[in-house]
Amino acid sequence: VQLVESGGGSVQAGGSLRLSCAASGYTYSTSRMGWFRQAPGKEREGVAAIWVRDGRPDYVDSVKGRFTISRDSAKNTLYLQMNSLKPEDTAMYYCAAGRAVADWTRANEYDSWGQGTQVTVS
Repeated sequence: VQLVESGGGSVQAGGSLRLSCAASGYTYSTSRMGWFRQAPGKEREGVAAIWVRDGRPDYVDSVKGRFTISRDSAKNTLYLQMNSLKPEDTAMYYCAAGRAVADWTRANEYDSWGQGTQVTVS
């Protein structure tokens, strides 16, 4: 599975961005997709994940109520709508896909990764 993120940029605190992740290749075996982020000097952190089949989401506590993960199966595209952005949301955001993801917060459970898109909140 190949993943390509887009939609990052620079916004002021309180603003919004929508990230997209286009998936291609053999996507049929993907059961779960997620968004991770990594700020300089910090570990990669799971932000949100979604079950591809039924759309059930999971979120890290720090983004609940502000971020929404969704997918368009017909377009093989994953989204992350980010509202009420804060400076601490600044990071490189990565899309990930996995065939068997038990713990969505663990990066090593995902099989495929995108190249990342930068989000900067000032």
